[in-house]
Amino acid sequence: MYNRKIVLWAAYLSLFVVGISMAVLGSALPSIIAKFGIGKQDAGSLFLMLSFGLLIGSMIFGPIVDRYGYKLLIALAISLILLCLLAMALTPIFTLLQLVVFLLGFGAGVINGGSSAMVADISEGERGAKLSLLGAFFSLGGFGVPFLLGILLRRFSYESILFGVGLSVSIPLLFFIIPVFPQPKHARGFPLKQGVGLLKKPVILLVGFIAFFESGLEISVPGWSSTFILEELSVPADKAVFYLSFYWLGMLGSRFLFSRLLKKISPAKTFRFCLGSAISGSILMIFANDLFLTIFGLILLGIGLAMIFPILLGYIGDLYPDLSGTAFSIIFSIALVGGMIIPYVIGLLSGPFGLRHTFVIIPVSLTVMSIIFVFARMAMKKALTVQ
Repeated sequence: MYNRKIVLWAAYLSLFVVGISMAVLGSALPSIIAKFGIGKQDAGSLFLMLSFGLLIGSMIFGPIVDRYGYKLLIALAISLILLCLLAMALTPIFTLLQLVVFLLGFGAGVINGGSSAMVADISEGERGAKLSLLGAFFSLGGFGVPFLLGILLRRFSYESILFGVGLSVSIPLLFFIIPVFPQPKHARGFPLKQGVGLLKKPVILLVGFIAFFESGLEISVPGWSSTFILEELSVPADKAVFYLSFYWLGMLGSRFLFSRLLKKISPAKTFRFCLGSAISGSILMIFANDLFLTIFGLILLGIGLAMIFPILLGYIGDLYPDLSGTAFSIIFSIALVGGMIIPYVIGLLSGPFGLRHTFVIIPVSLTVMSIIFVFARMAMKKALTVQ
């Protein structure tokens, strides 16, 4: 029999590792650009490789965890991330760096989906709140990387800092080696027909389309914001990376706060509030020429983007508890297509148009998400009626 608290802490720490993985590229990007002498289009290709790895990891985890359980797969993925962080610090070849970033994304995709499904499985009646807390640890990992780089870059190279961060990942790995974990939901055989049938569910596809834009923004905002601050506001690279930590701080605070408030406030109201906060923050960043207002915009973006995934996954976990891994796998796979396309397009367009003008993609995407959410809510109510 597994200990629920220990399993939850294992999941929280694994998302802490994913937060590190997702923040490390954007935080180190100015140093990577300087080290390898690359342009924005090549830098954008790194985000494309990261997102492609995330996509593949997200596609495979669902049926595997539903059939075989969570422990071994997530432990292997954490080990892969540890090796990738060390390799990012050591590799002298840009092509090899692209491969390492792909593998980093692959491991993060497996952990992100697998741990989310595991928390949903063991949190009946409070899925939104627990997934929000899970997301808070993702944000904590994301906050720590730019914060450390911003403080330590004047004393140490970014390679040395990344090497130390990579070694720290060995601690969460211990939580997946020793404890007992929940048994597989379909140990006798995966129900292929029901799993494939999820692809025909309107609510799955609509939530997936929201996640498409959400994932693109969650990769783009932390990925490009330090470069935005550096170029548009003429801030030194080490300070630009440090200021990026305010985005993660906003996301972190929002997820800790709403992990409690979701017991009192409906997910739909929380979702609308978060979209409004994110739209306000993105507009502020686009039009503000002042560093303080830009940082405030980053904080609002962090607050706004924080709760989108926890709320969406809470809905899906409630609707399809017996196939949560597979359902989450579909959602994350659609999401990561957006995660591949949107940051790459920003990198592509920022050359001729500049990052300030290209960032218009952010409020436009958020507006589209708000429209799709209206139809997704209708589909959810219909699905609940059918059940």
